[in-house]
Amino acid sequence: MMMFLNFRYPILSLLICVTASAAAAQSMTQPLGAAPQPFGPPIPGVPSFSQNPPPTLSLKQVVVNAGAAFSETNEPIRSGLLWRVFEDKGDTTQPNIIARSSNPTPSFTLAPGNYIVHVAYGFASASKRISVQSGNLNERLVVSAGALRLKGAVGESPIAANRVSFSIYLPEAQNSEGRLVIANAKANEVIRLPEGTYHVVSTYGDANAIMRSDLKVESGKVTEATLNHRAATVTLKLVASEGGEAFAGTAFSVLTPGGDVIREAIGAFPSVTLAEGEYVLIARHEGKVYTKDFKVESGLDRDIEVLATP
Repeated sequence: MMMFLNFRYPILSLLICVTASAAAAQSMTQPLGAAPQPFGPPIPGVPSFSQNPPPTLSLKQVVVNAGAAFSETNEPIRSGLLWRVFEDKGDTTQPNIIARSSNPTPSFTLAPGNYIVHVAYGFASASKRISVQSGNLNERLVVSAGALRLKGAVGESPIAANRVSFSIYLPEAQNSEGRLVIANAKANEVIRLPEGTYHVVSTYGDANAIMRSDLKVESGKVTEATLNHRAATVTLKLVASEGGEAFAGTAFSVLTPGGDVIREAIGAFPSVTLAEGEYVLIARHEGKVYTKDFKVESGLDRDIEVLATP
């Protein structure tokens, strides 16, 4: 028994020395700070080491330079543009917006893939599908659009911008007025539209002073038009005598000779803008009713007095 023990211990000591020497040599060949490298088969009960995975390389990005031009003139569009870039998934799902810009000539940095570039010029627009793979791309979209700039006037006198508004309709075969495109557009505003013919309705005041016109929008051009009204603004009064003080709290109704109500108002002297023509004025005050026929002449603003006679 004693002979067996004396034979085993020297071998164990030799194995420990050899192992320690190998480990020291391994550590000396590795760069400073590097993870330990495995050597030999793993020893049971001792954790093993593995190399760190290589970092993931980022995808190369591509710059897309965009611009837009008018279809007829091929002139570049230098203002009024709104750009959007959508991810093209190739299915019916709603595409995601990747980027947007209001710059006339934007540059978009995109990862390789498929996209939809969309540009809006007011109510006109254009779009294009692109495939981005490598290098820089230059994309130019063609927009068939022009613009309207509208004004109102009575004779030679322009109507203040805050007293006139415009509604723009797109004519349709089975609709006499057309499909409403814009409601309550302001005077002198640049209204960008797809090229075509539009039905424009101008309203002066808030009663029946209305004018209509068909206007053509040409690509790359601004169509300026003045719609001329035949109307006037009248101030309604109920007085005890001509030129006298108006009664407060009077209810007025303006009717056509046929009895159609054009405008109603309450006050001492409300104003109403009416188209040229003949009217009937009814005034109600403290349970009494007074009437008067009057005429509106285009461009002649005046007071309409109703006498509160017994």
